[in-house]
Amino acid sequence: MILAATNRPEILDSALLRPGRFDRQVVIDRPDLNGREKILRVHSRNVKLASDLDLALVAARTPGFVGADLANLVNEAALHAAREGKGAVDLKDFEEAIDRVVDGLERRSRVINPREKEIVAHHEAGHAVVAESRSHVDHVSKISIIPRGVAALGYTQQPPTEDRYLMTRAELLDRLDVLLGGRVAEEIMFGDVSTGAQDDLQKATDLARHMVAQYGMSERLGLATYEAPRSPIFLRVDGGAEKEYSEDSARTIDSEIRALMEAAHGRVRDTLTTKRGVLEALAKLLMEREVVDRQSLDELLARQAA
Repeated sequence: MILAATNRPEILDSALLRPGRFDRQVVIDRPDLNGREKILRVHSRNVKLASDLDLALVAARTPGFVGADLANLVNEAALHAAREGKGAVDLKDFEEAIDRVVDGLERRSRVINPREKEIVAHHEAGHAVVAESRSHVDHVSKISIIPRGVAALGYTQQPPTEDRYLMTRAELLDRLDVLLGGRVAEEIMFGDVSTGAQDDLQKATDLARHMVAQYGMSERLGLATYEAPRSPIFLRVDGGAEKEYSEDSARTIDSEIRALMEAAHGRVRDTLTTKRGVLEALAKLLMEREVVDRQSLDELLARQAA
């Protein structure tokens, strides 16, 4: 019996998969919620956990993590508990470990001038206010303006409450709005924009392109897929052949992407203009505390609604 493994089955030569060769394929996907909880229990067997720690909550916060990610997460949580002088690892240690694994190492030593801090605070507040105003996105759990990793000056966390395998058009449009929330907040509050939205704009553009060219969500283009999922040129069988659609279709795709982005920009601007008071209050709270958790956000929203 001969076994082989690959992370890229789509680039294998079809001759390898003919009957009598590697003809039986066993797909091992990323673990689901229950799988992640079981993997966490395996890796935490030699770690002293707090009596009130529910690993199911940790598993729910780690969608997309594979076994190696979860092993690293347990290790990081244990190290954090040791640095804090704790006798057992609790939920807060895991939350800090998730922040470190997902967003990078906290860099409090990076000095940000007051003007930039104000811009970052309003940028992240914009993401959060828009997210709280949309019904098809996950709720905000934490907002921070503490630099992390190499380039991140702040982040807004929206951990999913369940594993998802399908997304509707309404959900994608709401996600597009949230991505533009930071950029539009800068426009409204400062009458100018910064380079801080580069990653958001890249993600928003990719999302809009997928909706138009891959998911068939454009009325002008109809029920058709115009682009296959992208892969590096050196992995393509055709060596990067020309697009299989006309120049007119290419122009229509570009036009539809712009239309989606402009429509999202208008919706977000209306939301943040209407809720400018909440935006300013949240940005002020961020500048004071640097980190705003879910409880503090709920309290602020309740005060602003009163």
